[in-house]
Amino acid sequence: MRIYEELFIVKSSTPEEEVDALIEQMKGVVTHAGGTIDKADRWGTRRLAYRVAKQSEGLYILMQFTAAASVVKELERRLRVADPVIKFITVRIDEKLKKIEKRKKIREKRAHRKPAPAAAPALPTAEQLMAQGSGAMPGAPAPGAPMPVVPTPAAPAPAAPAAAPAAEKE
Repeated sequence: MRIYEELFIVKSSTPEEEVDALIEQMKGVVTHAGGTIDKADRWGTRRLAYRVAKQSEGLYILMQFTAAASVVKELERRLRVADPVIKFITVRIDEKLKKIEKRKKIREKRAHRKPAPAAAPALPTAEQLMAQGSGAMPGAPAPGAPMPVVPTPAAPAPAAPAAAPAAEKE
């Protein structure tokens, strides 16, 4: 038993009763052969990327099921002869699920092997500093230390008068 996804597109002009009957027929094929239907979703009418069988829109239906390979052949045969079906595709997804699970396990192992990040040393609180007798707040200069000199921006110098032209020599 393997997990499959079947996506098929039905003509948008098909009546709802006919679409429901087609979906029930596909479900019946899977369950009659001993498979199980995991989900059946209607994605609604969507515009096709290109015209197929003179259709520019179609009703998308996705079925996910667990069954044997012979069931997939029967489903595809029935979809091929069904008049309202424009296109269909069947994808086996159990291999993808296995790969995803394998990646998760590898990541978990790698996470367990990694050493825990070292905790940063805690900074003393204001109360601890007060208890030490410094009386200063964190980030304040120590008592008795020279105050840092902060340069103040200088005012722009006034423009000097233009130099007088040199006197001509006679």
